[in-house]
Amino acid sequence: MRHGKKDNHLGRTASHRKAMLSNMASSLILHKRIETTLAKAKELRKFVEPLLTRAKEDTTHNRRIAFSYLNDKESTKELFGVVSDKIASRPGGYTRIIKLGNRLGDAAETALIELVDFNDALLLANADKPAKTRRSRRGGKKAEGAVEAAPVKKEDHPIVAETEAPAEEEAPKTEETPGETEKE
Repeated sequence: MRHGKKDNHLGRTASHRKAMLSNMASSLILHKRIETTLAKAKELRKFVEPLLTRAKEDTTHNRRIAFSYLNDKESTKELFGVVSDKIASRPGGYTRIIKLGNRLGDAAETALIELVDFNDALLLANADKPAKTRRSRRGGKKAEGAVEAAPVKKEDHPIVAETEAPAEEEAPKTEETPGETEKE
């Protein structure tokens, strides 16, 4: 029984899966984005995000652990150099998966996995937009242009009986033809 075992083994032995994820993680760190199948991208995210969290604190111990997962000196250097500087302020969610559709040969669902802070096109687009604020369904702030209604007192507006004529005299209305408008 496989109760509670959530990992997708991707149809590979444990050693093959570990080697494949290690190579994909190295490629992701070096190239900042890779194209793969959706299932592999989801597993790669679970493999690489803890490494990115470790890279925020540059210690010998963290470097050794990252190297034991990646088995590549160049990607470890890149991880603790360029990548850790960019993700230093981010609390998590270092990768983004974008679905691309199905592959022609075998109809496998493909995806693009990328490091979030390295997508220059999206970063420039987000710089133009103002920061979004969280909105809740409960009361809170009103919109900037909205005017809040003041409470009405009885003294301000006396009740007028229906039989009495209104206090102000209205000007007699003139009939207008449908094409004409009144100019003032």
